[in-house]
Formats: sequence, structure tokens, C-alpha cells
Amino acid sequence: MTEKSKVIFGNVISDRDYKSSVKSKKSYIKKYGDDSNVNYGFEIVDNEVIGTLLGVKNVEVSSKAPVSEMDRKNGIIVGNIRMGFGHYRISMAMASYAHHLGYTPYWMDLNSYKETTCTKVISAQNDLYSLGSRLSKNPIFNKLVWEPMNYEGFRALSYNAKDQKNAELMAPVFKNVPKDIPVIATHAWPAQAAVHAGMKYVVNAIPDNWPMALHLSEGSVHTIQCKNAYMGYRVLNGMNKKSVSKPMPKDALVYTGHYIDYELVSNIEKDCDMRIARKKNGDPMRFLLTIGGAGAQKEIFAEIIRHLIPSIKDGKAVLYVNVGDYRNVWDELVAEIDGMKALATEHMNNWNDTLEFAEKTLDPSNLITGIHGFYHKNIFEAVYATNLLMRSCDVLVTKPSELAFYPVPKLFIKRVGKHEMWGAIHSAEIGDGTLECRDIPHILQMVDQFLETDLLNEMCESIVLNKKMGIYDGAKKVVELAIKLKEGKN
Repeated sequence: MTEKSKVIFGNVISDRDYKSSVKSKKSYIKKYGDDSNVNYGFEIVDNEVIGTLLGVKNVEVSSKAPVSEMDRKNGIIVGNIRMGFGHYRISMAMASYAHHLGYTPYWMDLNSYKETTCTKVISAQNDLYSLGSRLSKNPIFNKLVWEPMNYEGFRALSYNAKDQKNAELMAPVFKNVPKDIPVIATHAWPAQAAVHAGMKYVVNAIPDNWPMALHLSEGSVHTIQCKNAYMGYRVLNGMNKKSVSKPMPKDALVYTGHYIDYELVSNIEKDCDMRIARKKNGDPMRFLLTIGGAGAQKEIFAEIIRHLIPSIKDGKAVLYVNVGDYRNVWDELVAEIDGMKALATEHMNNWNDTLEFAEKTLDPSNLITGIHGFYHKNIFEAVYATNLLMRSCDVLVTKPSELAFYPVPKLFIKRVGKHEMWGAIHSAEIGDGTLECRDIPHILQMVDQFLETDLLNEMCESIVLNKKMGIYDGAKKVVELAIKLKEGKN
């Protein structure tokens, strides 16, 4: 078998780039060691947050753990990393549909096994990415470093060659995992690690809508959310500098549609009808502001809140503000914005309270007013709170990250990385989101468009139509594909 850092889908990597990949792996070994000879076991533990909601069981890898039993008939591994919130969110969508279809979703977060070289390598890169996201607020750094790296740097096959070599250090966490359990990976690293470890049935669920070699994991089946990205991956467009790349094999690439939870997809018509009814009845319009895992949007949130406070006081708007696991962001917003504290109800680190509030908002007889702030220290609660609040909100205000693909009317604020640009473009084209608003005046203009025009109704109509076309069926199709691979039906 050809080494995956030397040839990628038939495209030969230069000796210089291959040597750079080898050097990168050696550098990580020097820093974090090589645990390829460690016999890691694992224990299966119920996930305390999404276990009851989505049937998720955590796979906790440790050298001290025994080798536990897994459901080899109906088990599906969801392999992921915590790098921002997006990959966790996709993983939850996969787990949701696996659970709905009668399978057991096993959660393997490769960034949670602290004693392993795998986690140490991922954590180091995660820290760099989070730092870059925060520094991207500086326009010079953003223009000269961050956007070029996220747009062209990660696009190159040479970058994938380096990742493939580093991923060899991640394979040991799969050592004793049964090799015939399907793996759905929501980042390339878990997919690469699973392939290196000899897992037989690996699906690599690619995020975003900008084709980049960063997301490739040869040996797995790649799934794509958008037709634009599908075409780019099919011919590995622009990934081999100015040369024409050899294309991906037909059986390595599948278009599925958006990765969305069953609970959201199955309620699309009902939730959109309620949005249209609130608009018709003159009820307050509900805006959900959700901050990403890098916590980089506070200043934009502040301006939106200031703009909406008069409408909130007049009963024309309501705010849900989910700051994820960044309590400091909420505290700073309350301290900086005149009049916010008097309108605010805090739902702080109380999961049962969040569940009860989310349920309350789905009852049309309950009039919701004011500003509601949500913070959860637990990462699962921090991410899934947005999913719960999404059903009853009218407008989701977000950067065009993974949330760009969700079936809810969306107002897109400034991206964090140029690759996110294409999520907003796709959403605007299918009618369920705005253009990317890159500065405060354009953001506030769009807020007023939702409040004063029929834009909300138009987006709801598009969302219902998109559902009929199967655009939001991606998670379901990915789970079905993983099962078909095991059954030999693909």
C-alpha cells in the first residue's frame, strides 16, 4: 500500500513536501512522545447530557482501562475533536440520526484522551487555531495571515500530506476498538486516524463549503453537504497549485446534503408555521445570538444588542444569547451595555433550567419577552443549547460556520476565516439565510429587514421547500451510508 503522505488519490507529493511531513511528525514525537506501543483499552460510559436525548455513549480511552464490550451489530462510532463548536455540532447530528434509526452512537473525541499523544497533538493545533481566530480581529493579521491560511494554505495537497503523517500518531486510540464497527468522522483527523488504525468502514463527513485538501482522508468515503463543494472535491480543484489534479475515485465521494439533527428536520414545517404565525400576530421577533467555540464575536453581539434594546422594551423583539462556555462574554456584555441588565434573565450553568425554558418557548400560548442569557461550562450543554433554542427562535444570528447549514432563518455576521464565506453564499442561494454582513451598519440593516419586511416569511417558505428536496437529509444519509459499507451494499 502506498504511503498516504507520498501519494494522495494518485497525486504524487514532492520529495520536499514529503520530507517536511516526516519532519513535522518527528517534531511532535519529540514534544509529546510516541505511544504506538501502548495498549490502550477503553470503557463505555453514558453521556450525561446527550445520552438521554440522543442515546450517546462515550468511549473513554486509557492505558489503565480494560477492553470493554461494544455493540458490534448496531454500534456506530462518531469520531470527532473539539475544535470550536462546529465539529461537535455535526457529531451530534450524526448521533441524533443514528439513535433515531435504531443504532447506538459511540462518541470518540480524540481531543479528550489526555494521556495520549493523539490528544496532545490535537490540543496543540487547537490552541493555535483558537489563537488565530482571536487574532483575526486585527485586520492586518486577518488579511496577511489568517484568511490566506484558511483559504489557500489548507487547500494544498501538501498540507494533507503533513496531516496524514501526523495522524499516524493518533491511530493508537483505536488499537482495541473492534475494527468492524463503522466510523463516522466529523473531522479529517479522526478519519485519518481510523484508517491508519485499520478500521474497515470509515465515512469522512466533510464540513464547510470550500474544498480543501485539509479535509481529505484517503481510505474513507467522503461525504459533502453542497453541490459546489462536491464538484471541487471531485477534481481536487486548485489543490495541486497550478497543475491539474488527478480526480477522486467515484466511490470515494458522495453528496448527501446538510448534516442536521433528526429532531430539527422532523419539525421543520411546524417550527416555520409558528414563526410565520408570530410574525402575523405581531408577537416579539425572537433573535438567537450564538457565539462560536473561539469566542471571537463579542463586539458584534454588543452592537446588535444595543440596536435591539428599544425594540425589546417595546415588545417587538426578544433575544436569546448563548455564550457557550464563555461566561466572561455574558458578564462583559451586561457590564458594557446600558439597559441590558434590567431586561435580562440569566440561565447560567443550569441544564434543567435550559431544557425547561426551551420547552416553554415551543408553546404558542407562552409570550416570551426580554433578553435571555445562556452559559454552560459543560461543552455538550454549551453546544446543544443552541440546538434546543433554535426551534423556537425566529432568526439565528451567527457567523457562517457549520450553523450556516441549519434549517432556520439566519442572519450572517462577519466570518472568521475566508473558507466560511462559502457557507453564507450557499445559504443565500437556497434562500434560508442572508448575505454575509461584514460590518456593523450592514448587520443592523439586516436586523431591520427582518423586523420590518416579509424576509422572515420568505426564508421559512424556502426552508420548507428545501426539506422537500432533501437538502437537510445529510446526517440521515451519512448514517445509512456507514451501515451500507458494513453490509457490503455500497
